[in-house]
Amino acid sequence: MTTGRLRPEKVEALRKGLRGPIIQPGEEAYDGARRIWNGMIDRHPAVIARCNGSADVMAAVRFAREQRLPIAVRCGGHNVAGNSVCDDGLVIDLASMREVRVDPSRSVVRVGAGALLGDIDHEVQAFGRAVPVGAVSETGIGGLALHGGLGFLTRKYGLTADNLVSADVVTADGTLITADAKNHPDLLWALKGGGGNFGVVTSFEFQLHPVGPEVYLLLTFYPAAEAQKVLAFFRSFMPEAPDELMAIAIYWNAPEGEPVPEKHRGAPVMVVVGCWCGPLDEGERTTQPLRRIATPIADASGPMAYLEMQRVFDADYPKGLRYYWKSLYLNDLSDDVIRLACEAGAERPTPLSTVEVWALGGAMGRVRPEATAFYHRQARFLFTIEANAKDPATDEANIAWVRRRHDEATRFSRGGTYFNFGGFWEGGEQMLAQSFGTNYPRIREVKTKYDPDNVFYYNLRIPTGQ
Repeated sequence: MTTGRLRPEKVEALRKGLRGPIIQPGEEAYDGARRIWNGMIDRHPAVIARCNGSADVMAAVRFAREQRLPIAVRCGGHNVAGNSVCDDGLVIDLASMREVRVDPSRSVVRVGAGALLGDIDHEVQAFGRAVPVGAVSETGIGGLALHGGLGFLTRKYGLTADNLVSADVVTADGTLITADAKNHPDLLWALKGGGGNFGVVTSFEFQLHPVGPEVYLLLTFYPAAEAQKVLAFFRSFMPEAPDELMAIAIYWNAPEGEPVPEKHRGAPVMVVVGCWCGPLDEGERTTQPLRRIATPIADASGPMAYLEMQRVFDADYPKGLRYYWKSLYLNDLSDDVIRLACEAGAERPTPLSTVEVWALGGAMGRVRPEATAFYHRQARFLFTIEANAKDPATDEANIAWVRRRHDEATRFSRGGTYFNFGGFWEGGEQMLAQSFGTNYPRIREVKTKYDPDNVFYYNLRIPTGQ
């Protein structure tokens, strides 16, 4: 391992120069510190630097450069691809940097890079506001925002990245800069969906929007036999739906408790889940067509506190399960895709696994593709295949199922992947070029400008140079 060539005095100097602790192999805290949300990831870094502020991050970046160590950056550790931890390198762990500070006068919030979505929701809801973030409250804001950020407010207020106002960034030479509309606007552009290869973001500033305290939860369970009918209606209804409605159709297994009747618990189902963030008294009327596609097994729709809405999926995605997800963008939910989704759903390798169709469009789709690094604005749907399992012995079969069904669906796709649901980011530069589209040359220019020596290569591996 790399630790064999690390000079102890250099590590000790780093330890003394940081407010946060340094953790190495053999120390009691090491195994816990290297574990992340995806239990499939089992990597052994040489050094873990738990940073307490930007100064710690600056010192850690300089140390890694001097020692020629790969750098992985861990925010919430919720990255499905597992690239928030590396073998034989330095993990810059930002989990302690969770401060959330609301500025009501400007309707913005400053967020430490280690903050979880639940941290943000809790603070901003005290002011009747929200940031459009993801759908699992234990997700870290860093990876989510830098790779786009889909969630229950996407159609109304855009991607998480679309709401990024400024960011503090430690660059490859260990310098701290601020990227905003006036200072380093090219870097801000790249951070809006371009990933974390340009530097280490230590804090984000986001625009706030009026949401809550209650929203309308859409949660209707249909028999799996109705999956094709549900998806066909979903295809026709959602592109014309008001922006205030975000919805996902999921081929899954019914939960074991209420509100599902006992005879259907644990059985395959088609779930339509979503959020209406408009006037509460309009929620039931607007969502009713999605709740009457066929005869439902159960319907748990109704008003719900926004903070609870943001935790609806938490119990289904606990830390330590083995996750492998892939996704692709669709211009349309064709009959062929619906057929494929139903076939894939029927053969899911575990009851925890899912096949999902996310409705896109709305505010997200009205941003010009070249306005941010995030390119696939015109896609109407996102198709995702998720293998979720407890048993390591099933890894090979689960990954094979996802890849096979994803490959079959690729011929119907407009290209590219949503990086937060991107497998292990296989595909190399072809995957990057398809995902960034015509923005890819500019992304490479920004990468070359701010990280010419490719210090931050462990994430999406954007090449430098021409």
